[in-house]
Amino acid sequence: MQQLVNGISNGAIYALFALGFTLVFGVLDRLNLAHAGVYAAGAYIGIELVADAGWYIWLAIPGVFVAGAVLGIVIDRLAFAPLARRPDAHFGGMISSIALGTMFVALLQQRYGPATRRFPPDTFPHHRYEVGDVRITLLQIVIVAVSLGLTLLLWLLVTKTGIGRAMRAVAENPHAARIVGVNVNRITASTFALSSGLGAVAGVLFALNVSSAELDMGYNIELKGLAVIIVGGMGSIPGALVGGMVVGLAEVLTIQYVGSTWRDVVTFGLLVLILLLRPQGLFGSRQVREV
Repeated sequence: MQQLVNGISNGAIYALFALGFTLVFGVLDRLNLAHAGVYAAGAYIGIELVADAGWYIWLAIPGVFVAGAVLGIVIDRLAFAPLARRPDAHFGGMISSIALGTMFVALLQQRYGPATRRFPPDTFPHHRYEVGDVRITLLQIVIVAVSLGLTLLLWLLVTKTGIGRAMRAVAENPHAARIVGVNVNRITASTFALSSGLGAVAGVLFALNVSSAELDMGYNIELKGLAVIIVGGMGSIPGALVGGMVVGLAEVLTIQYVGSTWRDVVTFGLLVLILLLRPQGLFGSRQVREV
């Protein structure tokens, strides 16, 4: 049971990171590989707001979301928008997003240096609750609650609001959406902003969980994020949540019962199995987007 608790906590962070991936892919049919740089930036910005600016962590997390949203608009304007009319826009945007994500990490190193950054010890209360033999920290509860809450809010936004209907229209057929009056450029920028805001929050929650941030932390989770959205279903918001939990649980249970060296073997073996048995993922569909 203790490992299940740890796996759900880790999976919540994976799910929040993957939500950003799946939102951009599901609406815009783009794979934004600068997302890892935004994840790392979220952690470093959060630590700066708390350690240097003196913000409470409850204020720092919304601040990090806003900073991540700004980075998302930068990604859209610099990495994807200039290539939108090219026949190889999908591939070109992916490559340019890798370059921009690398630039983000280089800028982080320029500002903060190569050393590990840490939250102050008193950033978050160290409350711990025991249920039988299972120990649950307040931080784990908050991480899961934030992940579930943001997932629910995103689902409501996409399914119940005007901007959500516009997003779905763009996802179905951007040319038809433009003809009926949808501002595709605004929806694209909003999608990137939401996506990167979620990725930045995932970064600060991870740094809070381990009390530190490193420059390569985004690269360590990027492949797992891709695994999550493939397991859950490309473009599916519930799929990102469930996929994150599945990957998080698979990791901790493998470490517990098999060994830490087998963690990635099992995780990505699960990915291969899903691709073989259900290529569209657990919550994905077989529909192909019109272009």
